[in-house]
Amino acid sequence: MPKDKTDNFLKAIKKYAKAQKNEMQVEVKQLKTERLKEAEESGKRDSQRRIKEQLHELRSRRTAELAKQTQDGQKKLFIERAGMVDEVFRLAAEKLRAFTLTDAYTAELKKDTQAIAELFGDNDCLLYVRECDLDVAETLKSLFQGDVQLRTDDAITIGGVRGYCKAMAIIADETLDSRLEAQRGWLIENAALSVL
Repeated sequence: MPKDKTDNFLKAIKKYAKAQKNEMQVEVKQLKTERLKEAEESGKRDSQRRIKEQLHELRSRRTAELAKQTQDGQKKLFIERAGMVDEVFRLAAEKLRAFTLTDAYTAELKKDTQAIAELFGDNDCLLYVRECDLDVAETLKSLFQGDVQLRTDDAITIGGVRGYCKAMAIIADETLDSRLEAQRGWLIENAALSVL
């Protein structure tokens, strides 16, 4: 081959190789840019996912802490409310015990016993009183038409009377103890002592 042709051929090969090299460099550069962009997007997604997870975890932890604080606060309020109610009823029981030392109590006891006697009619019954009310027991028994057996009841701590008629299957409770206890629910509902 003549030298010109060989030179031209070598120049063409070099030119082709250079073009191929440039094309490969552009492709490598483009591939690098694409891979870098994919890595950045993947990093962004991972970062956003991790941030969301941490925020969710933090929010969950704060919610749990707040729920516990709320529960602890409600428990404390409940205990305080129960203590207040107990104190109110302790003071009321003291006043009622003082009332049982008066003539007005004896009159009330007779009135309540009369209501039980009317309810039982001529049926036999048991009549329960405090031991210290036995001094008026005969008067109370005389209010009944049927036979009455008188018993003391240590469960009656404040005062009053309770009757039981087996034939009618009725217990008539006119004790100050049960009347006072019946007011407990009313007090809780109506005294704005609820715990939310």
